[in-house]
Amino acid sequence: MFIAGTNGPASAIEWSLAELIRNPHTLKKAREEIDSVVGKDRLVKESDIPNLHYLQAVVKEALRLHPTIPIFAREAIRSCQVEGYDIPQYSKILINAWAIGRDPNHWDNALEFHPERFLQTEEEPGKSKIDVRGQYYPLLPFGSGRRSCPGTSLALLVIQGMLASLIQCFDWVVNDGKNNEVDMSEEGRVTLFMAKPLKCKPVIRFVPFSSA
Repeated sequence: MFIAGTNGPASAIEWSLAELIRNPHTLKKAREEIDSVVGKDRLVKESDIPNLHYLQAVVKEALRLHPTIPIFAREAIRSCQVEGYDIPQYSKILINAWAIGRDPNHWDNALEFHPERFLQTEEEPGKSKIDVRGQYYPLLPFGSGRRSCPGTSLALLVIQGMLASLIQCFDWVVNDGKNNEVDMSEEGRVTLFMAKPLKCKPVIRFVPFSSA
């Protein structure tokens, strides 16, 4: 519980911030949304998150490309057939959430960081159309079914709240401002971390606390 509750959100926040730094236009849109919804006089709150649709889309897209648990295991309780494959009873099944999230059969431009894919534009403008809680099988960062992550709601609240604060309060500089290139290579462990931890310099943009 301690590992899942610390490593998972930390990994998701690091990957999300890295993608935002690599995609300044996306960072700008997320910041503009926060400024529009929250204003410029106070720090973003957890109660603001349901109204920050683009921020939610950013986190979903980061979890699609960089699921904190890339592979999870299940056991077949009975013999069955899936997509023409015979699965014997008690088979150990490894589900590759990392590969599913990058499958071009399910995702257009699968390797591109494009949060807009999670936003509707006509019937329900601005509202997320795909959830990450295991009901949409091409996106399984928290697993699915009875053994899906029991802390999904808390994890999303922590990730989204922390990322919103980092976006609102700071500009982020890498490589001394020469470019926004970030090494996105991965390190395979139980939790998927960046092989080279993200190193960036925070530049104060907004101070939410009065000095008085």
